[in-house]
Amino acid sequence: MGLSELYYELYIAGSLEQVWDTIVSPAGTKAIYGGCIIESTFEKGAPFAYVGPGADGDNTVHVFGNILEYEPGHVFSITHKVGPSYYAGVERYGSRITYRLEAVGTCTKLELRHDQWHDQDPSYRNSARAWWMVLSSMKTLIETGKPLAF
Repeated sequence: MGLSELYYELYIAGSLEQVWDTIVSPAGTKAIYGGCIIESTFEKGAPFAYVGPGADGDNTVHVFGNILEYEPGHVFSITHKVGPSYYAGVERYGSRITYRLEAVGTCTKLELRHDQWHDQDPSYRNSARAWWMVLSSMKTLIETGKPLAF
C-alpha cells in the first residue's frame, strides 16, 4: 500500500496558454522551479529531466522520469523520481505527477495530482510540503509577472 495522493486544485487569473507555458516552457520552469528547465522531446514515453542549479552544479538533475501524457494546454503527466544528488544510497521510488488545465470563464483551473507513491519513498514528505509553495509561486507569477521569493 502506498502513501496518500497529493491533490491540489486552484484557479489562476490567466489563460490556458499562460498557465501551460509556465508549467513547461524554460522561462516558466526557471521562474517557479529554482532555475530549472525541462529537458525532453515531450513525446509520450520520452525521458525528461528537470535540470538546473543545485548540489551537482548548474546541470543538477533534480527530477527525472518519462512523459506519460502530453496534450498542450490541457494535460501534462510524468513519472517522477528524485535526482541522484538527493537521498544518496536510497532506492529511487517512482510516483506520478499529472497537471490538468481547464478554462473557467476568464480563469484557468489547475489540478495537480501527485500519486502512485511507494510507502518507502523518502521524497514524499518534501513533496507534500513543497507543492503549495510551487503552486502559489506559479499563480503569483501568472497574475503579477513575478514569482514568490522564498
